Amino acid sequence: MTVKQQSFHVGFLLGILVGEGHFGGDGRQPQITLRMHTDHEALFRWMMRHFPGGKLYGPYHHGGRSYFQWMARGEFLKERLVPLLDQWLTPDLDEKAFRRYQEMKARYRV
Repeated sequence: MTVKQQSFHVGFLLGILVGEGHFGGDGRQPQITLRMHTDHEALFRWMMRHFPGGKLYGPYHHGGRSYFQWMARGEFLKERLVPLLDQWLTPDLDEKAFRRYQEMKARYRV
C-alpha cells in the first residue's frame, strides 16, 4: 500500500468516526461504536479489511430499522485507533468529537 493510500484510509476512517461514531464505554472498558443502516454494508466491509481488529455485528432488524454495529475495544482500540485519534483528532477539526474522545480517555484511563 502506498503512503497516499494509507493516508486516505486513515482520513476516511477518522471522518466516519468523527461524524457517526460514539466514543464511550460499557462501564468497564472504553469502546468506539459505529451504528449505521444496512445500506452501508460495503463501508463496514471496507473497515474490516483495512482496519482489522474491530468487531462487526448484525445485521440487526429492530423497531423498523435495519443496521450494522461495529465496535472497537481492547488492544485494537488502544494500540491502533488511539494513536491515530491522538495524532489527528484536534479541537479545531471537530470540537465536539474531540471532547467526547477526551472524556472517554479520561473516564477509562486510556
